[in-house]
Amino acid sequence: MISIPEAISIVKHSSKPLLKETIKRVEKAGGYFLFKDIISPINMPPFRQSAMDGYALNLHDNLTYTLIGEIKAGDGHRPTLKKGEAVRIFTGAAVPDSANAVMMQEKVSKTGHSITLEIQAHTQQNIRPLGEQVKTGDIALKKGTKLTPAAIGYLISLGITEVSVFKKPNIALVTTGNELVEAGQELTFGKIYESNSKMLLSALYSLKFYDVTRYKVEDNYAKTIETLQTAINNNDLVLITGGISVGDYDFVGKALNELKVQELFYKVKQKPGKPLFYGKKNDTQIFALPGNPAAALSCFYIYVFIALQKLMNRDAEELPRVTAKSVSSFKKKGDRPQFLKAIYSNGTVEILEGQNSSMLQTFALSNALVYAPETVTDINEGDTIEVILLPI
Repeated sequence: MISIPEAISIVKHSSKPLLKETIKRVEKAGGYFLFKDIISPINMPPFRQSAMDGYALNLHDNLTYTLIGEIKAGDGHRPTLKKGEAVRIFTGAAVPDSANAVMMQEKVSKTGHSITLEIQAHTQQNIRPLGEQVKTGDIALKKGTKLTPAAIGYLISLGITEVSVFKKPNIALVTTGNELVEAGQELTFGKIYESNSKMLLSALYSLKFYDVTRYKVEDNYAKTIETLQTAINNNDLVLITGGISVGDYDFVGKALNELKVQELFYKVKQKPGKPLFYGKKNDTQIFALPGNPAAALSCFYIYVFIALQKLMNRDAEELPRVTAKSVSSFKKKGDRPQFLKAIYSNGTVEILEGQNSSMLQTFALSNALVYAPETVTDINEGDTIEVILLPI
């Protein structure tokens, strides 16, 4: 059995970036990271653009101008203005080449075919210059940039429809157990609804990992070997829930050994999640998570999250940790470090009731985990403690 810092270090050093390229439609590339620089194919804006509703002017010394027309956003005509002439113009419309300022409409009075300014305009006022955001041939976004909604909108505004991004890992979710049935089916005596795979699937989706395949295997040694072999051969990361302990019908550990999976660690001195397995076969990483739901999810956030970040070559490897003042008390049993479900808010944290590893109700209310090291036996109201912020 190893310590939490040792386990975290092993995951960090054993996880390698995937560094594979894939092409995505821009509108479906949210959450991905650019595989290469994006070079702008156009100037943005592609013409001198009015920054507001008002009047485009060919400046002269007088405050009065002759109004000769109108340009709406999207109009393609290019009137030529002589000195002292103006056109009505709207936000986003193309400013004529002969205009050198735009005066906002609030500072203008109109009489017939002439306008009078309240104040003198200055050159290039309220005009967005050609290529103000980016010029043709310049780098629009650098390699490694995360594609946020704003980045997606920006790329589409440049006319880009496809992007080269770092491929995300193919992930397998394997659930084991004769007692498990799908929600919606009849719950006969002795059975429970299988929640771990959907829970972990939701956690993966929230982190924008969508290439996930679910496998279910009964407590049968031969079938466990067959299912795990398929999952390992076809995925970059395999997450198994249940069957990793040493009961008569826990076949996962034996099957992984039969498949010659390299064990990097098994069992961590922690609560919940002591029977956690981490190993590799070729380039595929395998986590065998505890079957208890709260333990499985805790291990996902502490260890699997790191592996996912490393696969995507990200620098921020762990979930953020902060210190906070406890507004509740907790008595820790045993000498194992604990991850406690909690609610964090504005520098304070409340440790919740119901910390059993099989219980999800408390976890459903949590947005954080309190880390209680083995040296801590009691947490009292007012104590400053370490808090892990969950990505929810």
